[in-house]
Amino acid sequence: MQQKKSAIVTGASSGIGFSIAKELCNLGYEVYGFGRNFSKAEVASYIETQPLFHAKVCDLLETQRMCDMAKGIAKSTQLHILVNAAGVGYYGLHEELNVKQIQTLVRTNLEVPMILTNRLLRTLKQNRGHIINVSSITAKQNNPHGCAYGAVKAGLTSFGASLFEEARKYGIKVTTIHPDMTDTDLYRDADFTCAKEAGCYLESEQIAQAVRFLLEQPKGTVIPELTIRPQYHRIARKAKNADA
Repeated sequence: MQQKKSAIVTGASSGIGFSIAKELCNLGYEVYGFGRNFSKAEVASYIETQPLFHAKVCDLLETQRMCDMAKGIAKSTQLHILVNAAGVGYYGLHEELNVKQIQTLVRTNLEVPMILTNRLLRTLKQNRGHIINVSSITAKQNNPHGCAYGAVKAGLTSFGASLFEEARKYGIKVTTIHPDMTDTDLYRDADFTCAKEAGCYLESEQIAQAVRFLLEQPKGTVIPELTIRPQYHRIARKAKNADA
């Protein structure tokens, strides 16, 4: 019996990563979702009822453990897709960020995708696979109050574009997605969030549908970059804590 094609998705315990993992299960892939905590009710319930979803508890900043886990999956399955969806954001004036926050931004948003891709690229070349990096609209514009976040996302976009040119001759596809403001926990530490009026933000499921669109392109056709934006550009300022 032929093995199902498999996919690795980082950041799969919530938000965009979880939605993409579900969409890949709908497409029939064995999905190995990397995340730190799969205990949220919605996520735990889904895992219990979806045999194609395999939750892999992993702190992506523990590099050796992440690499060992990924290589084990690559050796034991038909790995065709890598989705680098894990991300973290810290916002504010640049001098107000601390060193650990900057290091976490760089490692999670840029180092992890680069290392994971490095470890899996030979397998993905053999299988003529697809690497999908979830970057951000901030990679395409200036980002006051988000300088470091925008910089690492721009780095991820540059990495994806260069990797495609390097690897395309092997039949591998590389796509970078640039979502605009999406209703996830990314902004939990910011002083702003999505405006809740219709058309002012994206849902994580819309990013997952974009991944389906990418995977449904015919052989020999690659979409290197895809930008997704809501109709309107509005944000909402969070109320300040009265006890602060």
